[in-house]
Amino acid sequence: MPEYGPLHGETVIFTGTLKSLEVFDLVRQYGGVPVSIPLIQVNEVEEPTDEKRMKTCSDFDWLIFTSQNAVKAFQSKMERFAISVNEIPCKIAAVGTRTAAALEKIGFTVEFIPTVFSADVFVKQFKPTDGELNVLFLKGSLAGSIIREELPFQVVEWTVYETGAKRDSINSLVDLLKSRRDCSVLFASPSAVRVFSEDAVPSVGWSGYTIGAIGHVTERALLEAGATVDVKPEIYTLKELVETLSNRKDEFR
Repeated sequence: MPEYGPLHGETVIFTGTLKSLEVFDLVRQYGGVPVSIPLIQVNEVEEPTDEKRMKTCSDFDWLIFTSQNAVKAFQSKMERFAISVNEIPCKIAAVGTRTAAALEKIGFTVEFIPTVFSADVFVKQFKPTDGELNVLFLKGSLAGSIIREELPFQVVEWTVYETGAKRDSINSLVDLLKSRRDCSVLFASPSAVRVFSEDAVPSVGWSGYTIGAIGHVTERALLEAGATVDVKPEIYTLKELVETLSNRKDEFR
């Protein structure tokens, strides 16, 4: 760890479920101490109808994925029912480069990514010229209705994973915020914001540490909960959030 750096002495707390340790390495590179304390947990939704639904995926013109969690759950179903990428010849849309990378890793070609990695921007920019379309949205249990309601196509939703609170992490997070002087808490979803607001804020409040939001949807959830958002990247990834945090800390040194 560098003796000095923009995050020197800073404890950087990630409240989401990490898909990669790359951001941990980045925090260390800048002299900080990364800590993972997930406030949410994600599980695949398994139903008796899964095999039938998997076999009808090829009937759709497009499949839409808005998170790596959806990709992981979909991949699990593909493996369980021995369905190959070649059997799903649909076009693929992904919200975010990380989601796209996860899809490409299992063999899909991603043909559309919005310029801003959020559903509200996606529905404005996703304008295929293929005429009437039949679209399948692979989603989580807490996903909003904007894709179904605002795309001018026939959109079928399939909930392939569920998100729940991981409240056994709260005590560790509260203790860390109380015991360490320089802390940053990074939020990657409104779900994590909700758990933190309900279970941690009564003990630590919304002040005394730096607050980071991965994008404008999470930022809005924090503002509505009463927080002040100190850091939000222009590109909505955890890596860019750490980079933005580092730049902010560097300015104040």
